[in-house]
Amino acid sequence: MKLLNTIQKYDVFVFSWVINAGVHNNLRKACRYVTKIGDGELYVVAMFLMVWFEGLQYPPLQAMLVAFCIERPSYFVLKNSLRRNRPAAAIKGFHSFITPSDKFSFPSGHTSASFMVATLLGHYFPLLLIPLYCCAGLIGFSRVVLGVHFPTDILVGGAMGISIALFSIGQHI
Repeated sequence: MKLLNTIQKYDVFVFSWVINAGVHNNLRKACRYVTKIGDGELYVVAMFLMVWFEGLQYPPLQAMLVAFCIERPSYFVLKNSLRRNRPAAAIKGFHSFITPSDKFSFPSGHTSASFMVATLLGHYFPLLLIPLYCCAGLIGFSRVVLGVHFPTDILVGGAMGISIALFSIGQHI
């Protein structure tokens, strides 16, 4: 329990530093657009295009479908079992800059999905790996800047997404 309290204090400290470190309107406006990349619509479009151009037997598509079939339920179970409050509920007087899609914050689903997709697509299309990881990192960062996640929500979400992607890739080699 002491470890969890220490992590929570660290999270609140780093979160407060990011929120108060001159991160103002222009960055928040940019983060509103960046976070929308991780809302899920682009993942559906990417899978649709894979089906359209390559068919259902396309290995990147199959790996992505398996990964999402693992990631979404895992994320949902973890988030609703651990029930970690979002910053607005955990920090007195703080209000996030967007309305989150659900009540709890741990782990970040946007970050989990974005790192999972970045890892999967980066495996099959290595030239895209660095830009995809940069995009995934920005999605995670945007969630903190917008006040809906603590840093460890992002770290665990990213690790979860990468792990699930690597498992899925291993199933399709």
